[in-house]
Amino acid sequence: MFKNKKSFFQRLGLFAAILGPGIITGSVDNDAGGITTYSVAAAMYGYNLIWTLIPSFMVLVVIQEMNARMGIVTGKGLADLIRENAGAKITFFIFVGLLIADIGNTTTEFAGVAGSMEIFGVSKYISVPIVGFLVWFLVVKGTYKIAERIFLLFSVSLLMYVISAIMGKPQWSEIGQSIIHPKLDINTKSISMIIGLVGTTIAPWMQFYMQSSVIEKGLKMKQYKYTLIDIVVGCVVTVVVAFFIMVACASTLNVNGIEINEAKDAALALKPLAGAFASQVFAFGLFVASVFSATILPLACAFYVSEAFGFEAGIDKKWDEAKEFYTLYTGILVIGAAIILIPNAPLILISLWSQVLNGMLLPVVLVCMILLVNNKKIMGEYVNKPANNIIGWGAVIVLVTLSMVLLLLRLFQ
Repeated sequence: MFKNKKSFFQRLGLFAAILGPGIITGSVDNDAGGITTYSVAAAMYGYNLIWTLIPSFMVLVVIQEMNARMGIVTGKGLADLIRENAGAKITFFIFVGLLIADIGNTTTEFAGVAGSMEIFGVSKYISVPIVGFLVWFLVVKGTYKIAERIFLLFSVSLLMYVISAIMGKPQWSEIGQSIIHPKLDINTKSISMIIGLVGTTIAPWMQFYMQSSVIEKGLKMKQYKYTLIDIVVGCVVTVVVAFFIMVACASTLNVNGIEINEAKDAALALKPLAGAFASQVFAFGLFVASVFSATILPLACAFYVSEAFGFEAGIDKKWDEAKEFYTLYTGILVIGAAIILIPNAPLILISLWSQVLNGMLLPVVLVCMILLVNNKKIMGEYVNKPANNIIGWGAVIVLVTLSMVLLLLRLFQ
């Protein structure tokens, strides 16, 4: 009996040591851009788009598992594998698109920092430079272990959206009915919103960061089952937080006919409807998510661009050992923060269209991933099982179809 207890605690300790990549990747997905997209969608369509979280969750688990398995088996990042197998030209065009999207995403994170702190009376000209410097210092001067512990703390903090949603007094029977039988007019706006929701729930940068963080942590196949638990927990956290953000906005803003343009508007609008505390909780959640993601998104971008072009990369490396990696990271941070400080910058358009661009780039990244993970020369006995391929290719077909329908609708209009 004592041996079994010891074995249990040993397994628990091993899981705690491996814990990180899946939960962090999933949590960062609920960034300022994501919160904005979920809030706008719920304010506009009520509970009728919550159903998108169910297929998104299934695809997210399958995709993240592929990433982790590829990283563990090959010891190489996704960008590195794409460059080796697709060639320099294709790699260049893929990563230019991803770089543009991630600069937009990083700008959105700093918009979240600025907007949330303005609710507490702090000017963006104070909050954005301070947060930008602290984020830069953590990554450039810190280590992976220190950064990971801080990231996990941020992940737990995002659960405060549950409080905000409950204070909105949602109609749970209506939520269930809307998930089973959503009422939605098919038009340019609704399709754009669906692509945006999928694009923010399953973002292209996640695939690169997940694989790179597994390698950075030095995980092996003998630890695979614990890594899989970490991934599933991370995906559950992603969808649960997204669900409660949508519930909070649908049960207050949509019911009262209030449309919004950004997450800050949602926090302000909650005050007269659900009370000052609900508004402050929503705003603080936005701040935590924005700081968290302003750290990770440029980091993911620096990782995959460095890997794609053969540069040294890693938080545990010093500046002299990975100059290109840290220079790119610093550049993305500076550009993102600087755009926010420009008076009357079109932040709402940057936020929403960066999510739509994510949704359009995602099929390209997924095609590359699925082809790589089915290559026996790369993966050996650890190639995809049929079920993984069905879900993976199904996601690609759905996203491409939605993008084509959106394009055709815009052309006809």
